[in-house]
Amino acid sequence: MACSNNSIVACNGSNDPLQRRSANYHASIWNPELIESFTTPYTYELYANRLDELKQKAKDLFASAKESTSELLKLTDSVQKLGVAYYFEEEIKEAMNILKGDATIKDLNATSLHFRLLREYGHPVSTDVFDKFRKRDGRFHDNLREDIEGLLSLFEASFLGIEGEDILEEANIFCTEHLKESLGTLGSKIILAEQVKQSLDIPSYWRMPRIEAQNFIKLYPTDDESSPILLTLAKLDYNLVQSIHQQELKELARWWSNLGFKEKLSFARDRLMENYLLVMGLCFEAQFSKCRIGLTKFVCILTAIDDMYDVYGSIDELELFTEAVKRWEIGAVLEELPEYMQICYLAMFNFGNELAYDVMKIHGLNTLSYIKKEWENLCTSYVVEARWFSKGYTPTAKEYIENAWVSVGSPAAIVHAYILLQLQGSNDLTENSLSCLKVEHGYDEMIYWSSLISRLSNDLGNSAVELKRGDVAKSIQCYMIEEGISEEEARDRIKSLIIYSWKKLNGKNLYKSDFPESMAKMCLDMSRTAHCIFHGDGIGTSTGVTRDRLVSLILEPIPVEL
Repeated sequence: MACSNNSIVACNGSNDPLQRRSANYHASIWNPELIESFTTPYTYELYANRLDELKQKAKDLFASAKESTSELLKLTDSVQKLGVAYYFEEEIKEAMNILKGDATIKDLNATSLHFRLLREYGHPVSTDVFDKFRKRDGRFHDNLREDIEGLLSLFEASFLGIEGEDILEEANIFCTEHLKESLGTLGSKIILAEQVKQSLDIPSYWRMPRIEAQNFIKLYPTDDESSPILLTLAKLDYNLVQSIHQQELKELARWWSNLGFKEKLSFARDRLMENYLLVMGLCFEAQFSKCRIGLTKFVCILTAIDDMYDVYGSIDELELFTEAVKRWEIGAVLEELPEYMQICYLAMFNFGNELAYDVMKIHGLNTLSYIKKEWENLCTSYVVEARWFSKGYTPTAKEYIENAWVSVGSPAAIVHAYILLQLQGSNDLTENSLSCLKVEHGYDEMIYWSSLISRLSNDLGNSAVELKRGDVAKSIQCYMIEEGISEEEARDRIKSLIIYSWKKLNGKNLYKSDFPESMAKMCLDMSRTAHCIFHGDGIGTSTGVTRDRLVSLILEPIPVEL
């Protein structure tokens, strides 16, 4: 029987054929043999001693910088952007305690950097520090427009604002205008011009840490005050971490092949590498190997189930699957599902139970109810969208957002990432910390705002492609229809909502009370990763920007003289 480009004919167990949709996802360009061939000359066996030497020398730099605010600011900023700050948590903590007590008058660049770093590390420094750069009428001094480095620093600091801080909004508008004007006048200042372009595109605070490290390693040598020790450390660490990522992908490729989704679920995306890229955004550091492997497995299973709800399953089948997830058992439940759903269900069921067992074995805490609840919430949000589609219903923007911040998968990913971290020796899992995950009491707001940023970023990047394949209306279309506005106006509305969500997220991060530090970092990095992933091609494709990122991050070491 002939099929249309966006549908396939399948059998539902009766004599009547069931017309099913298809997203026509292309095959993965990353076959198991290719992944197995990944190699690098950099290994911990060969370079562990050299790495330790460089780390110690970098710690000495912190010790010698304590008497100079400017040196301490620059050093802390550099190790952060170079991607090696995780080696110096105690040194940075001590540096922040020194810096927060420093009230000496600084220029615009230093003041903005001082403000940004203190905010990033959880110190609620006041925006009053910028008053000295404003006139009596509240506007910024006109002569600041000539200080491009200062403007860039203030621009970056403005993204650490919280709700109600009008001065930072004004700073952002002021800096944006004059930084755009400067692009045509910087002349020989090629590196500064490149930094301005990058920040106007995506501010550094919103960037995925691993990609920012790769980028800053290239820019850092052009700084006259750069440290050869830090640069060598950053390059070597980058390459060694890359070697760990390669080994993990080989293990994951074998798991993915054995899982059988590629053969049994041909309608679903085969995107192991792309899913790993997303996970890398949440925890790239070498010590989080178990977390990355587990979370990639989770995202791969989630992706298949998402595609099942989006394009393949009938509404009756999807209702059955959702009920099965709520019951979380096998036997009679499994028999009610068609074969392709049984495979999805068992993969999800086994993964969740095994994770709960591993945590129980190590920490003596039962996390199964939290794991089950995340899958239930996720599938419930999926089936809501499936019902909308089956009825041809376009939700209001409010209805859409209330459901879509869950269906994007970020709440479930953050919760699973936090639980998986406990398998790495993290010691912040307690009954009290688990209370943050109790959905019946409402998610902690950090998870909500992070997930909303992920959803809206996804919609800005992928809504056109998803609508073309027959998906439910996204936030852009909801606003267009509900308010009778153009697509450009709707996109501007979404961008404003993303900025507002970041302010709420920043505020919760500054005043997070008992919220676990590791989960707070996951929330921030989830938002950053969404900006990166959906600013490119998303994970629906293996080509284009996404492929280029994977090649550079996984396969290409950075040359380093040791």
